Amino acid sequence: MTKRGILAVPAAMALTAAVVAGCSGGGGSGSHSGSSAPSGSSSAHKTGPAPTESNPPGDIPDNQVYVAYHPSGGGFTVKVPEGWARSSARTTTTFSDKLNKIEITPAPAPAAPTAQSVRTKVIPTLKKQTKHFALGKVTTVSRKGGHAVLVTYQADSAPNPVTGKAVRDSVETYVFFHNGHQVTLTLAGPTGADNVDPWRIVSDSLRWQ
Repeated sequence: MTKRGILAVPAAMALTAAVVAGCSGGGGSGSHSGSSAPSGSSSAHKTGPAPTESNPPGDIPDNQVYVAYHPSGGGFTVKVPEGWARSSARTTTTFSDKLNKIEITPAPAPAAPTAQSVRTKVIPTLKKQTKHFALGKVTTVSRKGGHAVLVTYQADSAPNPVTGKAVRDSVETYVFFHNGHQVTLTLAGPTGADNVDPWRIVSDSLRWQ
């Protein structure tokens, strides 16, 4: 099972905007990648990436129940873990639990994104919006709901509001497209957590309506 960290909502919304822009202008599955952060002094933590947890908390249990999320505007459904906290900011809906997070952002799009359009239009935006961004892969993948462009990367989570501590996250961002509609699905959790199966359940569950 995989643990998820915290991906800032502005980064997800910036990703969606950049994908739409990339589609109007032009032009799979990767595993989490990127180097582990140093575990040195506090000064190193301030200037370098957040440390990778040796035993990151927040594993999604094997018996986790998933329920369908139906956005108010319709158009698609996607399964999310039952009981996770839900919040909204502009067009992004977020489901979170402990250090794990799922962000769902629908948007109109003139054409389907490609790996090349995402690489040229989206990656620069992510670098600006995400702290200590480290790109993994940009690929085209097949899911049960159709093809998607998948971006994998590592980044620091937002600081914990109580402790001020950030953790190193591994992130999967899927960009789905169907008949002029795009859904950006971002799955984030602590690097080193085993969230392969839960993330596959979620990413396989998107259905167009």
